[in-house]
Amino acid sequence: MGRNYHAHAQELQASVFKDNDANPESWPIVFTKVPECVVGPYDDVKVPASNISEQIDYEAELAVVIGKGGKNISRGDAMQHVFGYTVVNDVTARDVQMRHQQWDMGKSFDTFCPMGPWLVTADELDGTKTRVRCWVNGELRQDGPTENLIFDIPTLIETVSRGITLYPGDIIATGTPAGVGLGMKPPRFLKAGDVVRIEIDGLGVIENKFS
Repeated sequence: MGRNYHAHAQELQASVFKDNDANPESWPIVFTKVPECVVGPYDDVKVPASNISEQIDYEAELAVVIGKGGKNISRGDAMQHVFGYTVVNDVTARDVQMRHQQWDMGKSFDTFCPMGPWLVTADELDGTKTRVRCWVNGELRQDGPTENLIFDIPTLIETVSRGITLYPGDIIATGTPAGVGLGMKPPRFLKAGDVVRIEIDGLGVIENKFS
């Protein structure tokens, strides 16, 4: 999900797309990442050549894992379809995102979705009451509670399932808190050799070197 934390929506208000007058609180912003971009919690993330992208960014996110499939799932029934939670880094090539004026390509490069380290079941963790943190080379960049989501998990499931059948194993990344590289002044993007560490309370840590 895009721009699903209030502070993150504000920090990117004047960037990324031409239609920045759109209100991110009207509807959830839904995009996809191809499954082939998923890598493990400690695998390297491959930095593309500079002629392809020079603006690689990180996005620490709580991810919902679907356990029971369905379509047109109501908000009231949505949590019955959640099996558990995991950690995702929604790595993004910002210049590719802006160049093509859409989300999917710049978020789906090979290795652009580190995930793990565990899948914690919904009866063991309340995904609405945890905290997302991200460090780059030891510097804390992101720190936000999931209570600050603009659209909560049931609303996200209801929205996606209106037109797309959800299947067991499908993953919905719920959005990232403020503190991404693009939102800094000046922007601070990742480069080869950087290490990104993401921790979500109750879900463990993923740590990936960009190479």
